[in-house]
Amino acid sequence: VQLQASGGGLVQAGGSLRISCAVSGGTVRTYGMAWFRQAPGEGREFVATIRATSTTHYADSIKGRFTISRDSAKNTVYLQMTDLRPEDTAEYLCAAGTPILSAIRSPSMYRYWGQGTLVTVSS
Repeated sequence: VQLQASGGGLVQAGGSLRISCAVSGGTVRTYGMAWFRQAPGEGREFVATIRATSTTHYADSIKGRFTISRDSAKNTVYLQMTDLRPEDTAEYLCAAGTPILSAIRSPSMYRYWGQGTLVTVSS
């Protein structure tokens, strides 16, 4: 399974951005798909996941501002980000796996990872 993230860029605080994760060699409906982010010098932080059952879960820090979705026809997962803040600046990485519910926020539970896409929010 290969994941290709795209759509990052520079945006002003309060702005919006949508990033994408195209999947090949597998289907987005089979896996739990997730977004993590990693700021310089920091560890990977869970952002959001959409499970094979279509249920979604979000980190408290972005709840109400970010929305994860998937398009089965395009085999792509999206992260729509609104009301962006400077503290959202990070490399955003998509991941695929089959974590149990209690471990959806753990990076180690995801087998497949894409390269990151950089999101920079200016104040």
